[in-house]
Amino acid sequence: MPTYLILGNIFSFCAVVCIAISAAQKNKKDFMYWQIGDTIFGIFATISLSAYAALIINSVDLIRNICSYKNTLTKRLTFIILILGVIFGLYANNLAIIGILPIVASAGYTICVYLTKNDQQMRWALVVTTFLWFIHNFYIQSYPSAASNFFLSFWTLFQIFKNRK
Repeated sequence: MPTYLILGNIFSFCAVVCIAISAAQKNKKDFMYWQIGDTIFGIFATISLSAYAALIINSVDLIRNICSYKNTLTKRLTFIILILGVIFGLYANNLAIIGILPIVASAGYTICVYLTKNDQQMRWALVVTTFLWFIHNFYIQSYPSAASNFFLSFWTLFQIFKNRK
């Protein structure tokens, strides 16, 4: 197995651990704290796996997650993050329709992060986002990450039902 694939999968696994921990958090601030780790590891994974649209998306998502964690995500900044993610993600896309999946996942999740303070709605958005990333990761041969994303979708659903009010 090539070194880049091994490294990419190690980083992807670390990202998934962070996002799995985030799904079990009780408030949005803690939720976003762990998602900062997810995007940092995601950046290194996508560099290793040459998934350039996903690299751009992870970079933009890191800014979004930090701003959300610090509670400085304004309507204007959300709009800028959306536009930057879509434009640069499409420009860097080297995987045709598969490369569009992280862009769609990020755009939808960015809107949810801005609009809601509800942890359950955040979890539902995470289910959709991780499923889109599952398809992307499977395609780029990040099989442990794809399996983890698939598992994470079910883990998050479990958290939704466990924490329903």
